Amino acid sequence: MMLEPIFLLLGQLLTIIVVTLFIILIITLILGKILLKRDILIFPRLILFGVDAFYSPLKKLAKSLGFDDTLVDHIGVEVRNQVNEKRFDSISNEDKLIFLPHCLRVADCEARLTKNGVECTECGRCSIGIIKSKAEPMGYGVFIVPGSSFVEKIIKEQKFKGILGIACYEDLNHMMMKLSDFAPQGVLLSRDGCFQTKVDVKKVLDKIGYEKQDNTKQTTFAK
Repeated sequence: MMLEPIFLLLGQLLTIIVVTLFIILIITLILGKILLKRDILIFPRLILFGVDAFYSPLKKLAKSLGFDDTLVDHIGVEVRNQVNEKRFDSISNEDKLIFLPHCLRVADCEARLTKNGVECTECGRCSIGIIKSKAEPMGYGVFIVPGSSFVEKIIKEQKFKGILGIACYEDLNHMMMKLSDFAPQGVLLSRDGCFQTKVDVKKVLDKIGYEKQDNTKQTTFAK
């Protein structure tokens, strides 16, 4: 008899926890949709808490509600982009790394794989060479990686304070989540997959401040 009140209390607590979790997930999805549709960021820390702490349940809930499989990852990427943008821009370019996926290469790419990833020859036949040729003179460290193991290895060996990743929804969200201490920024692939993917080069150049630097140089020369 004495156990009945305890079980009743535990049942009530469990119900409250489940309902609270469900409310958090719903609020996270609603705030995330507002961000993606209207570019209005509300309670970013709450959104990131929902995405990070309840990633799998949130994905399942989003799918059950008929949303695209990429929604949760897209929300995570966009929130971190906005939250970390000023901090990323304040870091010296020499202290920033850019990770590009090797799947951006053309089918007959002749670049060879080294211990630090693919060694781009800047042949100009894919977006990798274009981005690399602009970013490296600005001071960025650029790496073309075939997988997450290369990213982990490079991160251990390099000294950096900021990071920019280009990848598909899930990979990019997970990378930004794991490297949240380094003001991560991300650009999603415009066409994903495992072969000859695409990225909006202008978006990448905007992220690294290429146009701003170019305009500054033009202004200096004009004087």
